[in-house]
Amino acid sequence: MSNGKKRPKIAIVNSSSFGVFNPLHLERLKEIGDVERITVPKDIEGDKLGEILKGYNVIVASVLPNYDKAFFEKVEELLLITRHGIGINNIDIEEATRRGVLLTKVNGIIEQESMAEHTVTLMLAVARRLVPGYLAVKNDRWLERVNFIGYEIKGKRVGILGIGNIGSRVAQILKYGFSAEIVAYDPGLSEEEIQKRGATPVSFEELIKTSDIITLHAPLLPETYHMIGREEFSLMKEHVILIDTARGELIDTDALIDALDKGKIFGVGMDVVEGEPIGGDHPLLKYDNVIIGPHIGAYTHECLNGMGDKVVSDVVNLFSGKRPDEMVNPEVYDKVRERINELGFGR
Repeated sequence: MSNGKKRPKIAIVNSSSFGVFNPLHLERLKEIGDVERITVPKDIEGDKLGEILKGYNVIVASVLPNYDKAFFEKVEELLLITRHGIGINNIDIEEATRRGVLLTKVNGIIEQESMAEHTVTLMLAVARRLVPGYLAVKNDRWLERVNFIGYEIKGKRVGILGIGNIGSRVAQILKYGFSAEIVAYDPGLSEEEIQKRGATPVSFEELIKTSDIITLHAPLLPETYHMIGREEFSLMKEHVILIDTARGELIDTDALIDALDKGKIFGVGMDVVEGEPIGGDHPLLKYDNVIIGPHIGAYTHECLNGMGDKVVSDVVNLFSGKRPDEMVNPEVYDKVRERINELGFGR
């Protein structure tokens, strides 16, 4: 409890699950500060976002909107942004650090199993034509089952782009559970480390050219934006399967549509889409060999409980004088603690 001291203002921004899936998380935050749930357009400009969030001390942030330099110029009392997730590409880390705002995120291990299983689920659904087969039955077209002949995972070469926390677990499941051949490209890891994670290290071009299935697990960075584009699709094998549970912007949507129109791709499974959220009129939805989920890879009971616990612990620890886990910019922690004392907050 606040013990009569000033209470921090906490904004939960654009999160459809935090405090909803498990209300105890919201109640625990309310013991610390004054909490408000705020929804803003996904593409809101930073200065306008800053005006809305001016005066808040803590933000529980979702994957959107973007917290850019213009945003940070408006929020002088902001102390902490805690990401309800593992990705922080929507936050200007350098500007946050310069202005003394602490950034924290969910430990990767919390999302690992949920995301890896979801990746493999999409892979199987695409490879076995599960969704169009189900829709055929639902629409009284059982006898069309010859149209839904798929592929087995066993023996296929699966290329993993980014074999970090989630990619390495996907490799384990496919290698030991399905007897797939696993290759990987990850410029942030040595060949020895990639081998330890169960994959044969290959170049980006070799992975694109030789994989039967390609699954994306890379962070969204300037150098990975549209890493799968027209050139990459032209190099891929015929009837390749493409899976993306990382970030939609890793794939050039126009190039993907072109490849689908040319019949180059057997199927696509995506839990993320460039420009998400999308509407029912999105051009990718016209293809019966494309499965798109509404960014629910982390939506399991186990994962959401873990994510919520982490966000709450970040706030509790910071305002009680303890160092939160998974600080993105730990160099500002002491400065933030000084500001907390200056502003009169405490527990």
